Amino acid sequence: MSINGEPIRILLVSEDPEAQRLRELLEPHDTSEFRVTQVYSIEMAAECLTFEDADALLVDIGPDQARMPAILQAATAGVLSVPAVILSESDSETLAVESLQQGAQDFIAKERLDRATLVRSLRFAIERHRLRKTLQSLSLIDDLTGLHNRRGFLALAEQQLRVIRRKGAALLVYVDMDDLKLINDNHGHLEGNRALIALAEILRLTFRQSDILARIGGDEFCVLMTDAGQDSAMQVRNRLQQRVDYTNSLADLRFHLALSVGIADVPSVRQPSLEELLKLADGHMYEQKRSKQGLASPSATLKQSTTA
Repeated sequence: MSINGEPIRILLVSEDPEAQRLRELLEPHDTSEFRVTQVYSIEMAAECLTFEDADALLVDIGPDQARMPAILQAATAGVLSVPAVILSESDSETLAVESLQQGAQDFIAKERLDRATLVRSLRFAIERHRLRKTLQSLSLIDDLTGLHNRRGFLALAEQQLRVIRRKGAALLVYVDMDDLKLINDNHGHLEGNRALIALAEILRLTFRQSDILARIGGDEFCVLMTDAGQDSAMQVRNRLQQRVDYTNSLADLRFHLALSVGIADVPSVRQPSLEELLKLADGHMYEQKRSKQGLASPSATLKQSTTA
């Protein structure tokens, strides 16, 4: 049984009658360890995965070995979220190495295939995939706030910008916490960490789940609004300010948050690079920060709410 007590869900890409033999290996009458769904092509598998999850992809490349590179490319590019095990008529080491380099978790020659070998391969593939996702997540997530870190933001934002080019305009929001050093100096770094966590929660409540939120530096945060819709920069600032004001009104806080915010439009036509967009939003943020300097003493961060 799988970890949650449910059958392991296998998406099988194979043509009849070979699929029947594979089903019999995975679904003998005396066990419900696996639940197999059969499709006839990688394209059908990708479509199937948009409607229903699977724990592993089992791909029988068939007797035509010349098709293997195309099948492997489709398998690893179209359904990367699912670990893939490749079955082949050939036991060629070259083909095996190529399949692993393309991202498959395992390669099995069918002449040596039995239930024990197949079950072990699928279980190991699932566990390796889970471990890889966990390690990948740890390398892309900020430990303190739980948001993406800079590396995670750059990777996800680059990918999303390609979608925005086809889908429509978006907004890039650059947020800097004013006077974090003052909070640290007056109340200690634990309280400074608490302020950063509070800001991360403000961002979660302000933006959509589909937006990409990140802490990209010590006191710097960034949000890519992937579908800004009718939102204007002013509306985004106002929503942020409302959340900041509410947080600052909480009696148990020893600090008051103050933010400087820069917002850059992300056009779908003639779109700048991500680096250029970050520089633009960062520049807008510093313009606001400079405009606030001199209007209030630095101690205002500890005494009163300021405009986001």
